Amino acid sequence: MLNAVPASTLLRTARHRAGLTQVELADRAGVSQAEVARLERAGSNPTAVTLERLVLATGHRLELARADDVDETQLRERLRLTPAERLAAFQASQRNLVRLSQRAKRVHPETR
Repeated sequence: MLNAVPASTLLRTARHRAGLTQVELADRAGVSQAEVARLERAGSNPTAVTLERLVLATGHRLELARADDVDETQLRERLRLTPAERLAAFQASQRNLVRLSQRAKRVHPETR
């Protein structure tokens, strides 16, 4: 079982462990080889259904579990807000991050 890994890594690892090429996995899953390659690239963001279908095609099983370190308090607070209020809160956070990044000092290795 793999824990807390990016979808791209999980898929590539499952395919390698099954001894499959991208073409073979694509044939089993009913997708193109290009789609498998795209999903195996870092930053890919497949749906859970797509990821499960491809992992099952490797002969493995995908188990999704909730992370124990999620602070649901903030989630509940945000969900109580209207969409407009959530957007306003996001925009305020964005402005704060921009100001913070503008004030941050860059440290050059030679000045340490």
